[in-house]
Amino acid sequence: MLRRFVGSGRWIVFLTRLPGIGERVRIIELSRLYLTTGMLLEGGIPILAALDIVSNAVSPSTRAGLLAARRIISDGGTLSQAFDSSGLATPIALRMLRVGERSGQMGAMLTRSALFYEGESARWIERFTKVFEPVLMTARW
Repeated sequence: MLRRFVGSGRWIVFLTRLPGIGERVRIIELSRLYLTTGMLLEGGIPILAALDIVSNAVSPSTRAGLLAARRIISDGGTLSQAFDSSGLATPIALRMLRVGERSGQMGAMLTRSALFYEGESARWIERFTKVFEPVLMTARW
């Protein structure tokens, strides 16, 4: 039963619904999205092809956002507009995307956004485990 639950990917949906943890899981996923897309762009892959590649590595809800973003870009919109209207941009990432669009450094700005959120997430996980570990030690299974 547990093996099927974990294997199906439904545990991600469960985690995203927990208060406080859901937003953190979303940030971690967006960080992975930014890093992968940034690396592909820096490697010379066109943006639409990069979004197609990345869509295979994200959750279904993020995949739907990527499809919407892809449509906006193919209709002539910018990446920042597409990510913002599709719910794929955090405030910091949105500012970095706009800077990247103006400077021609989209891949680098996406990578920088990802690294910022990875550091923030690592600090959050460290704090969470420092609080949660004593609780686990006191509870006997």
